[in-house]
Amino acid sequence: MPITITMPALSPTMTEGTLANWQMKEGDTVASGDVLAEIETDKATMEVEAVDEGTLAKILIEGGTENVAVNTPIAILLEEGEDASALDDYDAGSAPEPEKDTAEDASEKEEMPTKKFGSDDPKDAKDAKDDAAPEVKGGSGPAPVTKEGERIFSSPLARRIAAKGGLDLKAIKGTGPHGRIIKADVEKAIASGGAKAKAEPEKAAAASAPQAATPPPEGNYEEIPLTSMRKTIARRLSEAKQTIPHFYLTIECELDNLLAMRKELNGRSDEYKISVNDFVIRASALALKKLPAANAIWGGDKILQYKDFDISVAVAIEGGLITPVVRDADQKGLAGISNEMKELAGRAKEGKLKPEEYQGGCFSISNLGMYGIKEFSAVINPPQSAILAIGTGELRPVVKDGALAMATMMSVTLSCDHRVIDGAMGAELLKYFKGYIEEPLTMML
Repeated sequence: MPITITMPALSPTMTEGTLANWQMKEGDTVASGDVLAEIETDKATMEVEAVDEGTLAKILIEGGTENVAVNTPIAILLEEGEDASALDDYDAGSAPEPEKDTAEDASEKEEMPTKKFGSDDPKDAKDAKDDAAPEVKGGSGPAPVTKEGERIFSSPLARRIAAKGGLDLKAIKGTGPHGRIIKADVEKAIASGGAKAKAEPEKAAAASAPQAATPPPEGNYEEIPLTSMRKTIARRLSEAKQTIPHFYLTIECELDNLLAMRKELNGRSDEYKISVNDFVIRASALALKKLPAANAIWGGDKILQYKDFDISVAVAIEGGLITPVVRDADQKGLAGISNEMKELAGRAKEGKLKPEEYQGGCFSISNLGMYGIKEFSAVINPPQSAILAIGTGELRPVVKDGALAMATMMSVTLSCDHRVIDGAMGAELLKYFKGYIEEPLTMML
């Protein structure tokens, strides 16, 4: 039987991507592990390898196509011994969907009819498939949330039936695993005539639709299409400013001791070249380790405090920026952090980072000091709870022991999510950070 190749989800948050190009053409023999195509996500370009063996019979989505939803059929593979006649009655959209995580599988199996795809009733087979299918663009949509941001747990099939019936899922009690709303719950609500939606679906859709941009002023201009990365940056940072209660704390750090140590360390070996940013990464991780309550994110009805001290670092690339993550930065030396950041930044600019290399962490660093920026306030990257904006180091007049003196000073501004980090906690975190920066020998302990 022919095998349908679908658009893969290359990260947990990916819903669509650009099929950049095909590395194979129709009629080519495919072996397991062969690179079939290159997929562009909002962060990187990644190669997609074949899992099955056979012949690439038909390409359904041409290279260069944008906004291809995850799980959309993109090609058909013929197994060994099959010829083109096998495609005559084959429906590419009827292929089994990829496996999901264990929790989703367990809850959706509860709802599947016993006969699944082998049922004698075609409608039962379709319902079973729909109940098991992952969410894709144009389907049942993502799991709804309440006004308070709490997710309503329900299966895709239950949501689809509820939407057609104009039902409010908040008013339905789930009987599936962990209170999940399943198909039977929705059908019961329809039969009883309850749980009607408070607003018509059309009105709700209109309210959530993006507002039209203000008409541009007259004049000559070039219209530049948005890349996937720029769309994601716009969406996530708009979400950040609209949903995260930001507040900002600024502190001055003296760099003279750090610069002297950096010069000495870099003079000892040619195997590394430590930057001020490497000191900042380590100081941030150690400050979080001293104040673990700040190493957390907002979880809706809870705070999630992480035990690993991972630091995301903003790297400017063509068309936007990306934040590769230095894992366990509190456990790594300055040379190790320096070499790792050089390697991550290099692959980031080539678009070759893997999802696990730029996702995660609770804390980010954005350094514009190399551009001469004295001070700025950065926008928190959801779902993180803080970002540290680093300004340039410059000679400034300071008062020491009651006398005027000159010192190399650096302004840093911490943007905090007030739901997780309040003023006193943010101030304490900056106090620890300042201590490590001004007395860098303490980072070696």
